Amino acid sequence: MSNTLYPADLTWHEVDPDCHPFDPASVARVVRSLGPARKVPSRPDPEIDTAGVNWARDVAKPWSDAMTHVLVEHYGRWAAGWRWSLGEGDLDGGPVGSWCCASHSITTPEETVDRVVAALCEWRGWLEDLAEWFEAYPLDPETLLADRIRWERAARNLILQVADRTGAESGWYGHCLQVLGWFLGRWGVAPETAARLVRQAVGGRFCSWTAPDTALAEDIAEKLVGPLRPQDTRWSPPDRGPLPDHLERWIEVRGSVPWPVGEGSDDGGPVTPARDGAAEDFRSFDAAIDPARAAGLLTALELVRADAARGAVLDFELLHRWQQHVLGTPEPPPLRTRPAFAKGGDERYGIGPDTRARLDACLAQADNARLSPAARAARAHLDVCFFHPFDDGNGRAALLTLVFVLARAGVTPDSVVLIRRFGRRADDPQDALNLCRTVEFSIGQSRAATR
Repeated sequence: MSNTLYPADLTWHEVDPDCHPFDPASVARVVRSLGPARKVPSRPDPEIDTAGVNWARDVAKPWSDAMTHVLVEHYGRWAAGWRWSLGEGDLDGGPVGSWCCASHSITTPEETVDRVVAALCEWRGWLEDLAEWFEAYPLDPETLLADRIRWERAARNLILQVADRTGAESGWYGHCLQVLGWFLGRWGVAPETAARLVRQAVGGRFCSWTAPDTALAEDIAEKLVGPLRPQDTRWSPPDRGPLPDHLERWIEVRGSVPWPVGEGSDDGGPVTPARDGAAEDFRSFDAAIDPARAAGLLTALELVRADAARGAVLDFELLHRWQQHVLGTPEPPPLRTRPAFAKGGDERYGIGPDTRARLDACLAQADNARLSPAARAARAHLDVCFFHPFDDGNGRAALLTLVFVLARAGVTPDSVVLIRRFGRRADDPQDALNLCRTVEFSIGQSRAATR
């Protein structure tokens, strides 16, 4: 699973309507054909005792996550913004009014699916409006100095438009900064440069529940456009050329990460909470996508627990036995034979005659008791992500690997949501440490749930 479920880090290329065809006339039919639309959860009866069940967290949110997943699979990553609602909804500070949050917007199946359709069309309409505004103020380095006032006016108008569209409610400014970055990115400013210029121009002067006045919008617009220079090499992103091998980058990174050692905060004996977080997520999130998918994962999870209990060696042979159930194939799937791509094509993982041996060598290090259980589990999870051994289902394989490593340490996480919903980059050691901290946090929460 990856951060494709969340729209806050979408780039303009990922949302640009010109790059992603969309037929509004077919949306209702498409949405109703998707798995989650056929399994809208029923609201709890207030007269029935539901002690121990948090409906919003355990039922409604996994369903809306699953709906996002299938919409992104069908339409592309831009569709993740369908539930970016105004104010404090599912996601903070968005422009969508047709959806509030899963706990309030899920009612009857018909009404709920209608809201999803309306929200997706509303989000798409907003992106199309932005595209029109961007095109009205083309940035050209050759005429930058002469047209600076026009571009400042464009930035000012975008700020005011976003504030109006979001109602300047809770967290609205996050999307505003994103839109300003999209505007610069549309006209060739490198993403890193655009993000820095926006941060410097805004300088923390936006607040929740407070719309900017025209004077503030004009000052920020001036500070945004001012640093741009026609001769500045930041103007155009460099030609990246062929993608590097991100598997090789991961091998370099994994050796440089300061993985926590065994005496870390998560080293405190067996952890067996009442709730099996992986099983619960499969029954809610994955079942909403496809019941057969959930059933396969639950079968694989039983194998994972049994293999951990018998002290099985973690290697590709073990992984592909689990993966047969994950994918529902007649035979265990083989190691991929071609380069693989992920994150919308931004990462490429090579393949060679020694790939399996290298994967097995890395997975064997999950037995290294010098590292904390969280470090061993996080590293093995990322090994599977970036070796990308299968043609499909590698995110699920990575999660099962993490659960296996924790199970051998006597730990059952009571939630895997934070582990599963966010992607990590192969070439960023901080992402690896962040996953390790997330696993540590999950273990701590699970330990607290056993007391």
